[in-house]
Amino acid sequence: MAQYDVIKNELEANPKKWMITGVAGFIGSNLLETLLDLGQEVVGLDNFSTGHLHNLTQVQEAVSPERWQRFAMIKGDICDLATCQQACAGADYVLHQAALGSVPRSIEDPITTNENNITGFLNMLVASRDAGVRRFVYAASSSTYGDHPGLPKVEDTIGQPLSPYAVTKYVNELYAAVFARAYGLQSIGLRYFNVFGKRQDPNGAYAAVIPKWFSGMIRGQELFINGTGETSRDFCYIDNTVQANILAACADNEQAANQVYNVAFGERTSLNELFDAIRERVVKFVPVAQTMRPTYRDFRAGDVLHSLADISKARELLGYEAKYSVGEGLDLAAHWYVEHL
Repeated sequence: MAQYDVIKNELEANPKKWMITGVAGFIGSNLLETLLDLGQEVVGLDNFSTGHLHNLTQVQEAVSPERWQRFAMIKGDICDLATCQQACAGADYVLHQAALGSVPRSIEDPITTNENNITGFLNMLVASRDAGVRRFVYAASSSTYGDHPGLPKVEDTIGQPLSPYAVTKYVNELYAAVFARAYGLQSIGLRYFNVFGKRQDPNGAYAAVIPKWFSGMIRGQELFINGTGETSRDFCYIDNTVQANILAACADNEQAANQVYNVAFGERTSLNELFDAIRERVVKFVPVAQTMRPTYRDFRAGDVLHSLADISKARELLGYEAKYSVGEGLDLAAHWYVEHL
């Protein structure tokens, strides 16, 4: 039996209390849905700056009324320490997903990015330490690899950051390591590689490429590729990411704690390939999408050219197995976007 299945069975038999920041966001709401399905008690924290109430409504519709009753929502900000302490009280595990994402946003507004991603992160570390949580699992980022050209990306080799966002995510890792040494707070950082899937917001200036393209093709809007389209990414379906979070929280291997791990599928997809793959799926529902072609424009500042993760460390120490390929994830995402757009 896979390690993930073992842990899910243990959690169902012995429910724990979890605290999720950014619970109304894309990743946070998917974590919430899975944990409630496993019969866990969950406290969520969100200020709704990038999260949405409709994400929580969809989770409520997806789980049984009895299990929804095991969720408590706190509307508040991670930049307020007292709110963080309230949210963490009595928690066994903290899954810290709240942050201001987006490389371009951080370049345009580094101060707000720093406030949320560093000050807010430090507040959550202090609150988790004071609450005596078993483990603090946080969303790190593949942006930490910066300008290092090597592929695949291996956890212990990074370059210089290319954006304020990347700086904040690297500082998170440094702070987590210091809290482990100074206070004994166990933590695990998960360097996400281009996560996608249901409930990822297609709207706004900083929307990720996959939801933006699904939305644009369904609605017949002009779509852009930055650069030649040969830029490549290691796209990771949301259910793989949820698995990694739960494995990280519950791993009882002593070597597993106080580490960072790549969370990805372990394959590269170019933007041109991605465009074709999304169009191929949308055409089944919206035939006119067959005629859509991308508009190419200048490369975006702060982005890396290629990204590919080595996921062997997560496999060996956490038992992580990326169950969903990019194609399988796009199949599932296509149905969700067609239904909801």
